Amino acid sequence: MTKVRRSDRLIDMTRYLLERPHTLVPLTYFSKRYESAKSSISEDLGIIRRTFMQRQTGILETVPGAAGGVRYIPTIGRNEASDFIADMAHRLSETDRLLPGGYVYLSDLLGTPEVLRQIGRLIATQFANQQVDAVMTVATKGIPIAQSVSQYLNAPFVIVRRDSKITEGSTVSVNYVSGSSARIEKMELSKRSLQAGSGVLIVDDFMKAGGTVNGMRSLIEEFDANLVGISVFAEGKFAGDRMVNDYTSLIRVDDVDTKTNTLHAVPGNYLDYNQAMFKGMDA
Repeated sequence: MTKVRRSDRLIDMTRYLLERPHTLVPLTYFSKRYESAKSSISEDLGIIRRTFMQRQTGILETVPGAAGGVRYIPTIGRNEASDFIADMAHRLSETDRLLPGGYVYLSDLLGTPEVLRQIGRLIATQFANQQVDAVMTVATKGIPIAQSVSQYLNAPFVIVRRDSKITEGSTVSVNYVSGSSARIEKMELSKRSLQAGSGVLIVDDFMKAGGTVNGMRSLIEEFDANLVGISVFAEGKFAGDRMVNDYTSLIRVDDVDTKTNTLHAVPGNYLDYNQAMFKGMDA
């Protein structure tokens, strides 16, 4: 590539970093790419770093040494996170969202690219400083969330299924108790999906009693992997004891009226759970 002007270089460097989160990029790569001195590249990165911080786009981390470089870590600011969660709670409270059986219709939101991008940023921000080797979800509605989170964490996502797929090869299966119906269910995951000792983040679209999430936690143990955390888009009101306790939710459905076919949603525990994290970002 021929030598380019600084303005063009800044745009291209920013695009390159945004498309490769959590990836260490050597300064020599940028130096050769733009035929520019490392000192000029360092100045450019300083501009990008400052802009990212001001706009709360993320952190541009510098790794010193011969094998060092820069790494972009996506984050979201407290105000943007709060506004998005409030908007989602408002949209979930719209009429005709409650389905027969007390289920909540989420497909329109989880099929919207901008909504998925923000969900991915929110969850990825919480786990940005932890070792996440895989993002796990259960088919099918959790898949777009897992894909978005995995993109921002630069980690693969794995899909747990309730029925066998010949394309998955050999699988590991566990039986779990469905918390809402108290039935024994089965879920399975391809043996090739996880390595022993890997850090796994569980994400899902909706949680009530936590039976499905608890089943995924059991699967992680079967692979001798480690649970990093649990995060769901929405949680429903549940009168009994949930099967999981340490989790974050963006939205909480706290009132369901099947007679009028209405529900009321409020922000979940995400913002309160991550108070210290946001305080550190604001400092």
